[in-house]
This record gives sequence, structure tokens and C-alpha cells, in this order.
Amino acid sequence: MQTDRSLDKAGSKTVYDAGLHKHLQRIYNRMTIGVMVTAITAWLVSTSPMLLNLFLGGPQMYIVIFAPLAIIWFGFNPARMKASQLKIAFFALSVVYGISFSAIAAMATSDPTFGVAVAKSFLMATAMFAGLSVYGYTTKRDVSGMQTFIVMGIWGLIAASVMNMFFQSPMMHNVIAGVGIVLFSGVTVWQTQAMKNMYSSNQSEEINSRMGWSAALSLYISFIALFQYILHFMSQR
Repeated sequence: MQTDRSLDKAGSKTVYDAGLHKHLQRIYNRMTIGVMVTAITAWLVSTSPMLLNLFLGGPQMYIVIFAPLAIIWFGFNPARMKASQLKIAFFALSVVYGISFSAIAAMATSDPTFGVAVAKSFLMATAMFAGLSVYGYTTKRDVSGMQTFIVMGIWGLIAASVMNMFFQSPMMHNVIAGVGIVLFSGVTVWQTQAMKNMYSSNQSEEINSRMGWSAALSLYISFIALFQYILHFMSQR
């Protein structure tokens, strides 16, 4: 009898591990596709002077800059939206980020030195993100307590970034970039552990999919933020 119970537990754990692996793989695939959509959009817009002027050639550039925040605040609510709606919001955000990054892509194309900085920043962000994700997945330490600190820090970071758009202080920009790297490193660790702990094979596919899109969004934003802030320092060299 004891042997049968042990076998049942082992079988259940195997099924759970397989389901969790599939769930996490799906999340990282979504995040990766989002980054690819952003990169392709940035390249398409950067190679078209008409599109560059349309999106970034006037006051409308502020709409592009703040559109991601609007999508996150008002267009991405996992508790009330279906997985299909979250999918649309996620890729809309990826496209908007791509449009805002088109200026970076244009500079990288015209300036080989800056292009090297972009490539190095991307590789460094990828390596950091991978390492942080592995740590978040494997650590036995409960990092959920970081959530409140991280959320408050990000709100402060957004406020400081908006203020610095007017003051244009290089020192403040450096501080913002440094703090941003620390905060979004924390987001990556916390979100990786959270999406691992929140998964349940007893939940419906729709619920797990909604959680998956929410996690993919958090990881996508973390990666993009790490890339941006690392690029700030790399482009100063």
C-alpha cells in the first residue's frame, strides 16, 4: 500500500513538473516573440523617413512615449480580460515599444559605433536576464516581499524620468538608469518565482493562459528596461 502511494505521488509530481515546464516555456516563448516584434517594428519604422516623421517628428512623439504606460494601466487587466484580449494588448505594447525604439535603430544604422553599443547592450541584457531568471526559478528563498518595494520604486522611477524630460540632467539620467537596472533585475527574479509558484495543474487552461500573458508582459518589460538602461551607460563610452 505504501509503495502504491509513493508511486502515485511520484507520478503526480512527474505530471506536475511536465505541466510547469510547458507553462514556463510558453511564457518565455511569448516574451521572446514580443521582443522580436519590437525589433522588427523598430527596424521597419527606422528605415522609412515618412514613418519616422509620422510617429516621432513632432508633439505626437509624446503619445508614443507614454502609450506603453497607457496600455499597461488601462489595457492589460488579467483579472477581467480573456487570454485572447491580453494577447492583443501584449502585442500592441510590443509594436508601440518598437515605434519608440525606431530612433535608436536609426542611430545604430547611421553610426557604426552606436550600433556596436546597441549590440553589446542587447547581449548584456540577455545574459543578465537569463541569469536572473535562473536564480528566480532555483532559489529557495521567498522573494515575494520584494514586490511592494519594487512597485513603489518603479513609480518613483517613472516620476523621476518624467521630471528629467524637462530638466535634462545627465547626472539624474545616470541615477535613473542605475536604479532602473536594480529594480528591473528584482522584477525578473520576483516574477520568475511568482509564475512558478502560481502555476497549478488543477486550474483551467484559460486561467493559466491569462497568468501566462501577465507574466510574459512583466518579463518583457523587465528585459526591455534592462536593455534601455544598459544602453544608456554603454553609449557613453
